[in-house]
Amino acid sequence: MSRFEDLISTVAHYQALAAENYTRVRTLAEEMRAGLCAHIGSKDGVCVRLVPPAGAFEAKDYGDQAFSIPPQGFRPLGAILFGLAVRVSMGTDWMRVTIQCQKIGDEFIAQIVGGEEYRLSIPLKENDPEPFYDHIYDHVLDWFKTQIDRYEAGDYGGREIGFDFSRSETDTLV
Repeated sequence: MSRFEDLISTVAHYQALAAENYTRVRTLAEEMRAGLCAHIGSKDGVCVRLVPPAGAFEAKDYGDQAFSIPPQGFRPLGAILFGLAVRVSMGTDWMRVTIQCQKIGDEFIAQIVGGEEYRLSIPLKENDPEPFYDHIYDHVLDWFKTQIDRYEAGDYGGREIGFDFSRSETDTLV
């Protein structure tokens, strides 16, 4: 085998693993979107969307654009980020939580960017993500409680980075 053939073979294996990684993260993200919404218990079932991990977003599912790497083409093999937009009002106010996922051994590490990490089995077991749903919910709820506490204490002048909000004027969820 020539060096070029060896290089091509190695890169093909690398890309096969990158495709596997993307598929696993994509599957996890879809399960998290549906599972977190059910966990939160919105009566209309519209409470979590897959959105890009950074930049401006609207309250809609973005499909392939919700992930930090493309679904096709040459993909890096490593951690993948995606955004979960959580509806935080009866109207059209949404907050993005960015999740980073990476495979370590036979486990997936899912982490809220800037928060705790959780280990999930591959493939997911039935109740595997439940504690992570609690963690995401608590993370969002605690952010608001912290802002309330800061306001009530008179210490709310700074703006903390960590969450992005979206409000769609055309969205008619009530």
